[in-house]
Amino acid sequence: MSGEEGADRAGPSRPVPEDHVAARIKLEREARGWSTVKLAEEMADAGHPINQSAIWRIESGKPRRRVNLDEALGFCKVFDITMQDLIGPPGELATPRIRQLVRDYVRGTREYRQLRAAIDRNQMELHSIQMELNAYGDKGPEERGQVDELLRLEERATARNSHPSRAHPGNQGQTPSGQ
Repeated sequence: MSGEEGADRAGPSRPVPEDHVAARIKLEREARGWSTVKLAEEMADAGHPINQSAIWRIESGKPRRRVNLDEALGFCKVFDITMQDLIGPPGELATPRIRQLVRDYVRGTREYRQLRAAIDRNQMELHSIQMELNAYGDKGPEERGQVDELLRLEERATARNSHPSRAHPGNQGQTPSGQ
């Protein structure tokens, strides 16, 4: 194959999905705020080494550099996308900002569910403790008084320990004024 044929093959007459791949790589890289150097590092870490200048030539070269199968698999791995996503028209997906918002929403939803589960476990534990304290207090007025007094003392101690003056290192060992 002559040099002219090679340029033709890598240039304007190449298959449309190859243009999609180039555009998608740039879109995914920019959506993550990565430089071409950072993408090259990520590809190497994923076991699909490619240098920064090759990435630039894929995205912006005249003619653009073609992507081989090993590189395509690597891009799919580092961007966490399917091969179909890599070769499909990138314009079908939302802007990088919307895609970032979607990622943030999914991450936030997962964190919320984890926190909600922790809150639910805490509520169940508190309910169990309250039931046991009530059972003890139901034995008689003296026991009820003991529970009430212990609760007051504990709440006061907790409030005292969380007082803002206790947080300042210079105030350690000093009692907050008015106590």
